[in-house]
Amino acid sequence: MIGDWIASLFAAFVIDSVEADIRQRLEEMQAPVQVVAQVGDCLRTTGPALVDRAGGDLWWAAITAITVTTGLTSPAELLDADNPACAPIANYLISAEAEA
Repeated sequence: MIGDWIASLFAAFVIDSVEADIRQRLEEMQAPVQVVAQVGDCLRTTGPALVDRAGGDLWWAAITAITVTTGLTSPAELLDADNPACAPIANYLISAEAEA
């Protein structure tokens, strides 16, 4: 029961803010439109896995929420690079961050 509550908070505060942050970063980097358009598809497939993990591992959920909020963890690190919907986004963000 507590895990479900934590998972819903994680979804509301982390997943939604990650999506907004990723979209903003991609737009600032002038990423191709097709990459920006994939953000929704990526989080629709990766988001549930992250929420499930948050519900089952409360410590991970708390640490992840804190590090994402404070900027210690890049939103790109939460994306599943093996997911075909997320790979272009993750690769673009990671390569752009490496160049900066």
